[in-house]
Amino acid sequence: MLQVALLALGLGIPSPAAAQANHAKSLAPFVPSPQNIVEHMLDAAALKPGETVFDLGCGDGRILITAARKYRAKAVGVELSPKLAQMARDTVQRNGLKDSVTVIEGNLLDVDLSGADVVTLYLLTESNSRLRPNLEKYLKPGARVVSHDFEIRGWKPARVEEVQAHRRAHKIYVYEVGK
Repeated sequence: MLQVALLALGLGIPSPAAAQANHAKSLAPFVPSPQNIVEHMLDAAALKPGETVFDLGCGDGRILITAARKYRAKAVGVELSPKLAQMARDTVQRNGLKDSVTVIEGNLLDVDLSGADVVTLYLLTESNSRLRPNLEKYLKPGARVVSHDFEIRGWKPARVEEVQAHRRAHKIYVYEVGK
């Protein structure tokens, strides 16, 4: 078993124990949101220039890039996967958005969200439930939370919108803190 773990480490492949530990921390698989969904989420949030959006589980960074480029917002992404975090950083660099976008490699449950005007999510409903106490702890009144396809149990959305992409209907849940 030790030889297998050493071989896996030498090849850059996580050991079974490391892979299992990372899976336990992960709140959702990486499934990129279609670009029209990204734009609809940020429109639904009424994101304004100069506001700060946190994308929790930012994946390849597409929400971050769109927020900075199209909406002239500051953007902070949090991504557990080192590979995806680096991919997002590389995309930010290529787009010349280093001054507007930050990518944090880490667990989204450990991040201080007090600077967020908007939080975007594409996590599972159970994951949103685990995240909810942090949202309630850190977000100030008037902050908006926009979730792609999965609700936040116990919160009443300000509205739910339906958008077509990839031949299916997607739901966009919009929540307003303190309302």
